[in-house]
Amino acid sequence: MAKAIALLSGGLDSTLAILLLRRQGIDVTAVTFLTHFGCDISDSSSCSSDSSSNALRYGFTVKLCHLSDKFLEIVKHPKFGHGKNMNPCIDCRILMLREARALMEMTGADFVATGEVLGQRPMSQRRETFPMMDREAGLAGYVLRPLSANVLKPTIPETEGLVDREMLCDFKGRGRKPQMALAEEFGLTDYPNPAGGCLLTEPNYSHRLRELLKHNPDPGVRDLMFLRVGRHFRTPGGFKIIVGRDKDENDKLKPLTEGGDFNMWVEGVGSPLTHLGEGAPEEDIRIAASLCARYSDAKHLDEVAVTVSNASGSYRLAVTPSDTTLIESLRIQDTRTGRRRSGSTRPRVRAR
Repeated sequence: MAKAIALLSGGLDSTLAILLLRRQGIDVTAVTFLTHFGCDISDSSSCSSDSSSNALRYGFTVKLCHLSDKFLEIVKHPKFGHGKNMNPCIDCRILMLREARALMEMTGADFVATGEVLGQRPMSQRRETFPMMDREAGLAGYVLRPLSANVLKPTIPETEGLVDREMLCDFKGRGRKPQMALAEEFGLTDYPNPAGGCLLTEPNYSHRLRELLKHNPDPGVRDLMFLRVGRHFRTPGGFKIIVGRDKDENDKLKPLTEGGDFNMWVEGVGSPLTHLGEGAPEEDIRIAASLCARYSDAKHLDEVAVTVSNASGSYRLAVTPSDTTLIESLRIQDTRTGRRRSGSTRPRVRAR
């Protein structure tokens, strides 16, 4: 029996590619790659629940593999460049193929399969790009793309008779109707929409990441997790302030706080949890407190008592809620979203 390692994103295309191979009796081990920019690494099981149920139903195995620092490095320095935002799509695919090759060699599998469709994505799913990525990964001739196999050159597993090419597909382009029809044929009804799950394709997140790397070229996992939550500001002293937008974001900020980090809130009214990093000077603490007051339900008051807390204890700080000028001068936001960021004028914050 032929054996394959298949890249499984959890989306429809990669699932269909596996089902096409399983229909031929091929033994498939699927691997789902986790990064800091896709599935929530604090609960990786949530990324694969649908995949696991499909694996049980259709008879294949799913393994999880975290790309960790390997992926962060290609985000910072992609050999083949970024896409529209911070997405290093070609380098990302090559890295995943290399990891799949290692698993293929370790398990004695015959080839690697992916759910890629010719012409579906402008950067990585082009006719000339597929063979280049395969060569870079050390898999020239050994990457089968079942959904587009019949509009691509035959691969080694096809020419050697391990896979029946006639039972594969000829999908191309961005349309989804052929995939949906094939899903219906397999009885596959519960699958996610095709919207991408990679945060690096989102303009605002990508801008935040660029800004973070400018101030910290070697961020930790916690720094990357912070990028997903709240409104972000950078003080003149270089410290990051994060203001939760709602209770859900407040709850996400709490477990990310550690050591001497500061958390701030306004007692007795609806208030954001506001985070400021350890070691911030008094001036930056006052700025963070004024932002906290501005986004609380006490923002109409001339003066607001903000609770400031860290591992050393807590105290109240009376500040004037920030005005628009202060907010815009410190906000970390992509100017392409329509809201312009003002210059770095040092703000004035009145405090008791």
